[in-house]
Amino acid sequence: MSQQDKEVVKGVVEWKIKLGDDDHDNHSLALSSLLLLPSVMVACIWGAMVGVSMKVCKFVKKAWQMGLDDPRKFIHGLKVGVALSAVSFFYYIKPLYDGVGGNSMWAVMTVVVVFEYTAGATICKVINRICGTSLAGFLAIGVHWLADRAGEQGGPMIAGVSLFLCASATTFSRFIPSIKARFDYGCLIFILTFSLVAVSGYRVEKLLDLAQQRVSTVIIGTCLCIIVSMTICPIWAGQELHLLVIKNLDKLANSLQGNVDEYFNNNQQEGASDEECRTKLIGYKCVLSSKATEETMANLARWEPAHGRFNFRHPWKQYVKVGASMRTCASCLDALIACINSHNQAPDHIKNKISGISVKLGSKCANVIKEVATTMRNMTKSSKVDMLIMEMNDAAQELRDLLNNSHSNNLLIIPQKPSTTTNEEDEEVVGSVVELNMMMIPAVMEIIQVVTVASLLIETVSRVEDIVKAVDELSNLAKFKEPKCVKDNKIHPTKQQNHHDDVHEAANNNDNKTLQMV
Repeated sequence: MSQQDKEVVKGVVEWKIKLGDDDHDNHSLALSSLLLLPSVMVACIWGAMVGVSMKVCKFVKKAWQMGLDDPRKFIHGLKVGVALSAVSFFYYIKPLYDGVGGNSMWAVMTVVVVFEYTAGATICKVINRICGTSLAGFLAIGVHWLADRAGEQGGPMIAGVSLFLCASATTFSRFIPSIKARFDYGCLIFILTFSLVAVSGYRVEKLLDLAQQRVSTVIIGTCLCIIVSMTICPIWAGQELHLLVIKNLDKLANSLQGNVDEYFNNNQQEGASDEECRTKLIGYKCVLSSKATEETMANLARWEPAHGRFNFRHPWKQYVKVGASMRTCASCLDALIACINSHNQAPDHIKNKISGISVKLGSKCANVIKEVATTMRNMTKSSKVDMLIMEMNDAAQELRDLLNNSHSNNLLIIPQKPSTTTNEEDEEVVGSVVELNMMMIPAVMEIIQVVTVASLLIETVSRVEDIVKAVDELSNLAKFKEPKCVKDNKIHPTKQQNHHDDVHEAANNNDNKTLQMV
């Protein structure tokens, strides 16, 4: 064998040895991966379980915190459980089950559907469900009676046409605003009940018994809902609306004063964190976004009976007007926020010229709103609101005078064109004066922002007066209590008259003494 052949054979043997080693390594790697696969799967499952448990813990923590913040939500859950447990006896106890028949499940479904958070919402749904079920049941029985008289051929046609007309008309009526606000749920129940009774009545012989059992189970479920909702820690929609409007008034007052101070760098609150200050500054946004809530609560409050300090025919619609007037004031405040967040800020020396009176005006407006909130909170007419409004108007007039006299106050200096003259010395003097005035003229963009803020504050005054008028109308309609000073004047009119007579007599005596001295 030649030397070349020996080298070839040696290379082949080495290649086989290397290939055999690679196969052994691959086999050992695959074996080790198979051995590690169960541990990897266990680790993945354990990681997933830990992640799910952490999410569950966070959810439970948030739910617990929500229950601590408002325990009424937890109580509402207990109330629903009590109502369902009570109504389920009609299904579990045989005598009660025999009394209402197999339709006792409708009572359970009624509690689930009707029971709401507030008593007003529950009463609204209860009345809608009873009226819709009763009206649809009686109408379906009448249609069934006509269908029986029409025979086998005309009966299905009468039932189908009546179902088409009732469903179409009722669905269209749900688009009418007045009906949608108060009877939308009743219209839906009317369509459902009429369809069930009319369609099933064509094959059921004892239709009257079916309708009677259906109405009786609905009445049982709704009565239990009303009893539980109004006896166990009742939550009144009217009271919630009253508190919501008061909170919005306080937030609006704090935001107004805080934003004016923020713009003029007059923050004097010590010990308050940045988060608290920011919350006060943006509190007006709750006023802007509360329209739907106020309208819903006002509609639900009209269904509630007299409770607490609220009579049966309390003017709940007036609360919506108060909220609308607050939103118009908050819109001015929203424009003021845009000036605060603007990148092109006016110089401090221009702000300082109207800073004092502007901060004073913002404080006076906030005081008026806070006094109005106190009036609503105590449901007593205020004896100080007129004086506060007078002070607010005086501050607004001072700001108007400052803007009107801006030329004399060097707030806005407008250059005058020099008069034509032939005297060279006069021309030089006039030119130097104009040049000096041009140096004192601030940029238009620096002035316009300050003037915009001042005009917004003046406009806010009129918006605050609208709030006062709306609350004053509410106090007259709701018959708020008179303040103590007015009561004292009404109780002791003779003393008041004697006091005025004494004062008048003393003044006359002083005048006579003065004349004698002269």
